[in-house]
Amino acid sequence: MGDQGLGSSLSPSHGHAILWGVPRPIRIEVGDIILDAELFDTASALTLYDALPFRGPFDTWGDEFYFPVPVVLGSDETATTNVQVGDIGYWPPGQALAIFFGPTPLSDGTDPVAASEVNVVGRILGNVRLLAQATEEMLIQVSAV
Repeated sequence: MGDQGLGSSLSPSHGHAILWGVPRPIRIEVGDIILDAELFDTASALTLYDALPFRGPFDTWGDEFYFPVPVVLGSDETATTNVQVGDIGYWPPGQALAIFFGPTPLSDGTDPVAASEVNVVGRILGNVRLLAQATEEMLIQVSAV
């Protein structure tokens, strides 16, 4: 009986279930800063990954970059305002991706706090604090690796 459950969870008919738990590598570029990152294996993250690449202007909110993406998603099971430095979130009200690299205006300490709930869809693998050097740049690019 246990084997049947395992087999059904790996069936190709379940789409992304075959890759459950496998993050998707991405690259984030802002000016001369290039960071490796990953998108998690959630429905929201996979939808974003399938829509890559994204390139365009971004805004800042404290130590957060956010920018519109051509993807419309609702909140999911990861939705929270309590994020960590290095988290990548999708902000449903703004149809935007948010990259958290330090405190935001709602922070009490060093951890960022999102303005409203974001779906946590990924994380930066490199030194996310490098983004603090790129706040005067004009464009951000997110692409699959």
